[in-house]
Amino acid sequence: MALIGLLVLMYGPLLWHWVDGWLNKSISIQHEYFSHGMIGLPFAAYIAWSQRPQWQRLPEQFHPAGFGLLALSSALYLSQLSDWMNISLPLMLAGLCLSLKGLPGLKLMGFPLALVVLATPSQLPYLIEPYILPLQRFIAAVAGFLLMQGGIDVTVDQIYLRVNDRMVEVAPHCAGLKMLFTSLYVALMLIYWNRVWPSRLRTSIFLAATVGVSVVGNIIRNTLLSYFHGTDNEAAFVWLHDSWGGDLYSAILLVSLIFILRLIQQYVPEQFSFATNNQSIV
Repeated sequence: MALIGLLVLMYGPLLWHWVDGWLNKSISIQHEYFSHGMIGLPFAAYIAWSQRPQWQRLPEQFHPAGFGLLALSSALYLSQLSDWMNISLPLMLAGLCLSLKGLPGLKLMGFPLALVVLATPSQLPYLIEPYILPLQRFIAAVAGFLLMQGGIDVTVDQIYLRVNDRMVEVAPHCAGLKMLFTSLYVALMLIYWNRVWPSRLRTSIFLAATVGVSVVGNIIRNTLLSYFHGTDNEAAFVWLHDSWGGDLYSAILLVSLIFILRLIQQYVPEQFSFATNNQSIV
């Protein structure tokens, strides 16, 4: 309990800074990409807590890498640099697992640790953004095509749409990268919760469907935003882009993943099965 108390004292203010920034959108744009941590971090804590009996049954053993991770984590924390302090949290947790229970302990806590790592704000989105230009162009092209089908005067130029002589840009932040991150994160949680991960077939199909839902959903969102802006409906534009309308739209997409997974579990076999000479080969 003393160790837990020390962790709360060290990282409680940091976690509060994350949550406050995610809720009030006062955190940097790159760090806002990790707002899925609001549901992922409590879920990780729940999993770790529910695995207490297995943890207690593991023999105490020290792995040398644990000391190295603890030392590195402490150095990053003491640097007082925001990104380094963020990264120190998953390193500290992994170091404690290795120091207390060795590799078996790290393996036992692997999934909750993965959830913490994937929810830790970093500059990863900034590093990825230069490579998503093809996605921006694709979204702009499809959004322009859909608007043309509705009789809207639209011209597409790379990542720009001119709708009724009003310019709209499919910027990196609007290209659905954040929604893709969130969708895949929630998909991993659903895969674990529903014990789908033993089936590579179902897992692969579900992850592919998750990417598809995210991309299609973002195309529809950008189409609506372009339409609202081009028709001078600023109230609807702000509602979907900056207000709770965007959050509602994202929530609908995430809820749809639950139904998609249910369909996959119902209609997709756990593994491929090939019949040869009256024998089933899996």
